[in-house]
Amino acid sequence: MKNLLNTEDVTAFMRLLEKHERIVLTCHMRPDGDAVGSTLGLCHLLRDMGKEAHVVVPDRIPKCLHFLPGSKDLAVYTQYDPYCTRLVGDADLIIMCDFNTASRQGDLAPLIVGADCDKVLIDHHRDPDIECDVIFSCPAMSSTCELVFRLIAACGLYGKVSLESATCLLAGMITDTQNFTVNCDNPEIYEIMMRLIEKGADKKRIIDEALKSTTYDALRLNSFALLERLEIFEQSRCALIVLSKEDLARFRYQKGDTEGLVNMPLEIRGIVYSIFLREDADCIKVSARSRYDFPVCDICRDLFSGGGHLMAAGGEFYGTLEDCKKLLVARMKDYDRFIPAKIDRLEIRQ
Repeated sequence: MKNLLNTEDVTAFMRLLEKHERIVLTCHMRPDGDAVGSTLGLCHLLRDMGKEAHVVVPDRIPKCLHFLPGSKDLAVYTQYDPYCTRLVGDADLIIMCDFNTASRQGDLAPLIVGADCDKVLIDHHRDPDIECDVIFSCPAMSSTCELVFRLIAACGLYGKVSLESATCLLAGMITDTQNFTVNCDNPEIYEIMMRLIEKGADKKRIIDEALKSTTYDALRLNSFALLERLEIFEQSRCALIVLSKEDLARFRYQKGDTEGLVNMPLEIRGIVYSIFLREDADCIKVSARSRYDFPVCDICRDLFSGGGHLMAAGGEFYGTLEDCKKLLVARMKDYDRFIPAKIDRLEIRQ
């Protein structure tokens, strides 16, 4: 496996680990498998090295990730503000994983930004704008968990990777690549998967727990979304799903219930990109996925103050669900130029 990291940055990171004992790891709000996997995976390693390491997350993680080792020990800012504040205040070093801008931490952001300690960023999103002592930014990598593994290997710490750490890292890679079906052109990620399995990580269990398991209500909600709330915009080759607060309440929505829903319309032959609008308590959550290198990141950046990867992005809209949808539909034509000339015919029978 090639070392793709800057040697000086790796050395600086090692010096920070040698220098500091109290370490806080943190990630973005609405944590997904890569955010939780990268922070917990690195946390297990640091604890095995004798460090006092803790993971502080902005809000609760979805139930499908509760199987991850250490998930019960996560410090959730929305639930335990004083405890989280004390952990961050006492930290010598903060390691930020899987986000590129402070705003992605929501209400936790001021606490992390204002912390008077050394900071490291480990992320695979484009254009980071966070001030840190050391930054590992690698958008070409499949996941932040892949980047964390490469950093561990570059530091000569692979031998210290435990079963718990390996499980968390492999979970992040599996969820962010949809079980190695997207963002996995580099064959070295399969070598990383093999190394983590050698440490004891159970790939089948991770897939069953994180990707295949669901609740009765979540299954009904996703079925309803596809049957009643899916719209196809043929000229723009776009699939749009819109779920209101009333829709979510009807099926007793819980965090994580719609994870992966935005990907489902991409299975329709001829669809180029899919967008999911979900009405949360404080904003409209926007998720976007695409095929054929269609830049959904541009849509999320231009319309919803967001961004992400070329074919996997997100954002937020502060206003009504109706206004959010109107804005998107009105601007769709602006991105038609990115639709490839030769793709499968889209056949929609009304």
